[in-house]
Amino acid sequence: MAHAISRAVLVTGTSSGIGKATALRLAAHGWRVYATARRSADIADLAQSGCQTLALDVTDEASMVAAIAQVEAAEGALGVLINNAGYSQSGAIATVPIDQVRREFETNVFGLARLVQLVVPGMRRQHWGKIINLSSMGGRLTFPGGGYYHASKYAVEALTDALRFEVGGFGIDAVLIEPGLIRSRFGETAATSVAPATTDDDPYAAFNASVAKISQETYQSGPLARLGGTPEDVAATIERAITARRPRTRYLVTPSARVLLTLRTLLSDRQWDGFLRGQMTPPQ
Repeated sequence: MAHAISRAVLVTGTSSGIGKATALRLAAHGWRVYATARRSADIADLAQSGCQTLALDVTDEASMVAAIAQVEAAEGALGVLINNAGYSQSGAIATVPIDQVRREFETNVFGLARLVQLVVPGMRRQHWGKIINLSSMGGRLTFPGGGYYHASKYAVEALTDALRFEVGGFGIDAVLIEPGLIRSRFGETAATSVAPATTDDDPYAAFNASVAKISQETYQSGPLARLGGTPEDVAATIERAITARRPRTRYLVTPSARVLLTLRTLLSDRQWDGFLRGQMTPPQ
């Protein structure tokens, strides 16, 4: 006797922002949602809204294996994986300690990839599944001072493009969500991640300080903030992607993403550099 197809949803990084909004929306609309975060205490409130909660650290192999095993023991397979966990490490390329870079890629890229590896066998068995990877408009353009974050999102774009081809024949969809500016704590987190000056004559000190200031202002009060969106806007887009019979390969979210990606397409590399010099002074 064939097992029913599991449509259980696992969302990473649900303690705040997009992840939390997505877990709440899907649970409210009848999905069986497994909301996850590194610390269960951070998501205890989601259990009161109909979510199952799990501790899941996307930088820890044992934690990922245990979480997926627990879901599959209860559900047979995972139906929808929403890879949302991620953060921005800001600062000039030459100044960010490489250990911090590794931590960012462990969260934004390697954890995402490992979870895909863990859930695909179950999705193949039931010949149905949705893998939703949270990228960004920053996976298709680059702002100075955010090079490592952009690199991680470019990697997510490439991985998902390859994955889409590799799993489509098994009834599995791989989809990219590309938000623009989202009014959440993301900008504040990016600003506080900027490496401080190491010496009084650090040639990147003024630049990094300006990156921190611009990051915070852009998300809170700058002109682009008016073209931004909310975590709930992204959650609604994710729901459209997982309910579509044939989802699009990419979903842009917010006017800011559409405006800036159109601008980037129209400008040459040198013209884009010129546009950026109008927003900030390069190190020199």
